[in-house]
Amino acid sequence: MKSAVAVSGWVTVIIPALNEEEPIAGVVRAVAAQDIAHEIIVVDNGSNDDTARRARDAGARVVVEPRRGYGRACMAGVRALSARCDVVVFLDGDGSDCPEFLDELVDPVMAGTHDFVIGSRTRGKREPGSMNFQQIFSGRIAGLIMGFLYGVRYTDMCPFRAIRHDALERLSMKEKTYGWNLEMQMRAARAGLRILEVPVNHRCRTGGQSKVSGTLRGTFVAGARIIAALLRIAFERNIG
Repeated sequence: MKSAVAVSGWVTVIIPALNEEEPIAGVVRAVAAQDIAHEIIVVDNGSNDDTARRARDAGARVVVEPRRGYGRACMAGVRALSARCDVVVFLDGDGSDCPEFLDELVDPVMAGTHDFVIGSRTRGKREPGSMNFQQIFSGRIAGLIMGFLYGVRYTDMCPFRAIRHDALERLSMKEKTYGWNLEMQMRAARAGLRILEVPVNHRCRTGGQSKVSGTLRGTFVAGARIIAALLRIAFERNIG
């Protein structure tokens, strides 16, 4: 699915990764094969395997953020952005996101019709087992809450997303862990960004183990941090 819009701006893809030595090279090459990204940044978030070398060998620029935390990794990638960057894309390094949908996310931003485009795995085609019930349910519930707070309809907290660089800077992101994606969606809605949600396909990870849904503890910790982020940002809205 090739782009119908000529991409004239600078697009950078940020891929946070923790112990993803099996899938990371394939993810980087799949992103590069779309001929959309001018630069691919892999943020090694304290891996104790060969993630960094394999990402570098595949053609990515590797940034190291030794302090673990999904949000910390994303912020390290943002700090490493070139001043030339116009559009920032985030996607996971486990092979579950589908880079062939990059144009679906980037085109509306480059065309100037939207500031923030987020993929929805629940509206796309999902490989069996690629998302568990908790992920689907929490995305729906968070979407309902954000609809009530801001009047913006989301169906997922998908990590695969594109946003204008200058718009991202205005959001003043703070979340250091798994609440990063939710925080971006809430702050984008509160800031009045032009938001679009598009269906994207989703696969099972192509290697390694999920830090969120791979264990009961991971699911609980991620859920608790997402809820904490939601309450914190909603409270900011009430007092700010």
